[in-house]
Amino acid sequence: MVSVGELYRECSTEMSVSGIVDAEFDTLCIFQDCLGDKNPLFRPLEAVHADTEKRIRSMVARRISGEPLQYILGEWEFWGYPFKVGEGVLIPRPDTETLIDDVIRLCRENKLAAPRIIDLCSGSGCIAVTLKKELPSADVAAVELSQKALGYLRQNAELNDADINIVAGDVLSRELAESLGSFDIIVSNPPYLTAEEMNNLQTEVRREPEMALAGGNDGLDFYRALTPLWKKALRSGGWLCYEFGMGQHDEIGNILAGNGFVNINFSRDLGGIVRTVCAQKQEENNG
Repeated sequence: MVSVGELYRECSTEMSVSGIVDAEFDTLCIFQDCLGDKNPLFRPLEAVHADTEKRIRSMVARRISGEPLQYILGEWEFWGYPFKVGEGVLIPRPDTETLIDDVIRLCRENKLAAPRIIDLCSGSGCIAVTLKKELPSADVAAVELSQKALGYLRQNAELNDADINIVAGDVLSRELAESLGSFDIIVSNPPYLTAEEMNNLQTEVRREPEMALAGGNDGLDFYRALTPLWKKALRSGGWLCYEFGMGQHDEIGNILAGNGFVNINFSRDLGGIVRTVCAQKQEENNG
């Protein structure tokens, strides 16, 4: 039987030669999953059972074919919580954790002890589930159109014991936007890739659902549609929070300002890229 160290070197080299950028990291993740050990390389001389070796080699072959590592593993971490992922659902990314920071900050600064929050284009549910875990008193809803993604959304809510309201529907539907009541915070990571970016996607990203990625010619179609539509569902003084792509912040700011939003504040992700925005619906003057 082959040893852990030998098999790791062979698999990581094979991945690297095949052009996998993070070959050693991806190989390590596969070994951790298959061997059930967070530090499998601490015992490099230990023999790998034949069935386990077969499983490892199969997963490595899938990765070399261009399948995303997260789909192969079937689970990925977001904000420290586990999320099931697979074909048909967008993979949670660290950039999106900036939105969680934003919403928690808004609740703290505005003394929202039990806010009503809705997550549009929820996908795997990573935003909605995490917000419910971090803000247990919040009333959290999640809207998703894709049947495949809805399956993962429901699974992830159960996996993390998050009591959220899951709504199967189209976020671009006026009827839906008018039927769910009013919210303190609306949060969304909608599709925002431009037509050019869609034509130049990495092999791995091409495996993710197009409907979760494509944002129209300039990537801003959803922001133009969602902002006026869901503004009506925001309470006076409520907040709309978006994630967006690199370099889109000026246009996003213009869309929000053009729809009467104020206190438009941007945040940077861990890579220093302007990644999210929070904008306030102007408080109504009842005087």
